[in-house]
Amino acid sequence: MTKVIGVRFRQASKIYFFAPGKLQIEKGDQVIVETARGVEFGNVVVGPKEVPDEEIMQPLKSVIRVATEEDKKIEEKNREKEKEAFDICLEKIRKHELEMKLINAEYTFDNNKVLFYFTADGRIDFRELVKDLAAVFRTRIELRQIGVRDETKIRGGIGICGRPLCCHTYLAEFAPVSIKMAKEQNLSLNPTKISGVCGRLMCCLTNEEETYEELNSRLPAIGDYVTTMDGLKGEVQSVSVLRQLVKVIVTMEDDEKEVREYKVSELKFKPKRKKNDVKLSKEEMKELAALEKN
Repeated sequence: MTKVIGVRFRQASKIYFFAPGKLQIEKGDQVIVETARGVEFGNVVVGPKEVPDEEIMQPLKSVIRVATEEDKKIEEKNREKEKEAFDICLEKIRKHELEMKLINAEYTFDNNKVLFYFTADGRIDFRELVKDLAAVFRTRIELRQIGVRDETKIRGGIGICGRPLCCHTYLAEFAPVSIKMAKEQNLSLNPTKISGVCGRLMCCLTNEEETYEELNSRLPAIGDYVTTMDGLKGEVQSVSVLRQLVKVIVTMEDDEKEVREYKVSELKFKPKRKKNDVKLSKEEMKELAALEKN
């Protein structure tokens, strides 16, 4: 077991482990650490705890120091410099007539590197741009191309639920999201209804997927034949997943058919779920498949 703390460098970014050493560090403190990018200013979001050695990515670096008031002032100054760097880079992109959209600029704490994040439809030859930026900032320049989901995570926004975006507020990493999840939750397969601000499948589809899988496993599929508690046999017309209710077309003694609603516990059937195959055109399938991309 190794004693570690969890550090986050930006809001809703990935949490990295560092060794606190002999320093007294608590959750909520700010620390100075060394990363692959250089010396960074981070927030402690996980207090000191013991973690199995196999869960730690080696080599585990130690915290340099707890951030001082001077360090905090430097960090604030860097945030101001990032705004200026963003405007300068934007101007240079226009000058070189590059088909790229600048998203964000970041300074490392020690000003050893400036990172610029951008999106573009294809590969961009930005070698001349890097030379121009290096001449202005006189430090290492890194341009990093990101996808639309990462762009939305950085920029933030409001989802169709009326709340701030999950990816911008608390999601450290993107979980895989698939059309299967939308089908499992009986959602409309209209791309405008199941896609987020980024134009990809909504991340929140993963939140209730496990629950829906469990609830669906207890239900018969539409079209299955069941036996009711009163001895009637019939075909499943529809199901209510959350209420665990099933509407069944039962055949009465006089051969008349009637739709009745039962609790799933009042039915006997083979626990075999069929896939809810929805007939879609090739164009619709292609549009839905595009939503699964990063």
